[in-house]
Amino acid sequence: MTGMISRVLLLVLAALLLATAAPAQDRPAYRLFTAAGKPAGYDKMLRELAAADVVFFGEQHNDPIGHWLELQLTKDLLRLKQGQLVLGLEMFERDVQPLLDQYTTGELDDKAFEVASRPWPNYATDYRPLLQLARQQKFRVVGTNVPRRYASLVARGGLPALDTLSPATKAWLAPLPLPVDFSLPGYQNMAQLFGADAAHAAGTQNIIRAQALKDATMAYFLHQARPAGHLLLHLNGSYHSDNHDGILAYLRQQNPKLKVLTISTVTQEQLDKLDEENKQKADFVLVVPADMTKTY
Repeated sequence: MTGMISRVLLLVLAALLLATAAPAQDRPAYRLFTAAGKPAGYDKMLRELAAADVVFFGEQHNDPIGHWLELQLTKDLLRLKQGQLVLGLEMFERDVQPLLDQYTTGELDDKAFEVASRPWPNYATDYRPLLQLARQQKFRVVGTNVPRRYASLVARGGLPALDTLSPATKAWLAPLPLPVDFSLPGYQNMAQLFGADAAHAAGTQNIIRAQALKDATMAYFLHQARPAGHLLLHLNGSYHSDNHDGILAYLRQQNPKLKVLTISTVTQEQLDKLDEENKQKADFVLVVPADMTKTY
């Protein structure tokens, strides 16, 4: 009897210890929220994105979670759209489009493509899996960005620096002359980074014009690349599409009837709720822990 009482007491003590112990907490790698800050599930987001004409995934270029989710999203949208998907990439410039086509159709191997296409330093880990998927599943990948040397020309000498380019070279750019709306919030934020005294200086305005050339070129070529009935998924730095600004401002000028949805990637110290400063940045906000490992 004494032994049985002892066992009962041990069981009761163990139950009490379990009841008073702090509950185990999940350590999520990311959370999704709507623009208003309400929690969003991946499947719900996926269904909404699949019904759009164009989806912008605004990434942080060195964030592994965003790159992983881009790959998963591409696979899932490809399935839901039954192959009617085009992938647009800021990471490749217009003059390497023939190489992208040759790689995704199998004409170029990895080494030849990487030698000639000027890939970003994090290409192997972050973007090659997407191109390999396109090669395997036979969907088109479009490099949308302006060749950086021409953006550099504008940053140094303004838009008139483009006047001397040949017609063949201008074919890699958005149509000229290029209108620049300095009142766009994203461009105003860029000006503020240089301080009040420099905000209206010629040098600052030329840097904003170079950014506008990138945004306008990406908008122009992604719009051209989208066949009717297809979804175009565009990957770019979040600054190019946050607040439905940047690329979207130029895309609206071309086709205001497009159904466009956006994702923005942000980092936060906590993942329980969306910080006020991150609300309304995009239709869906991907929140990654501030201490997440970076790819570079």
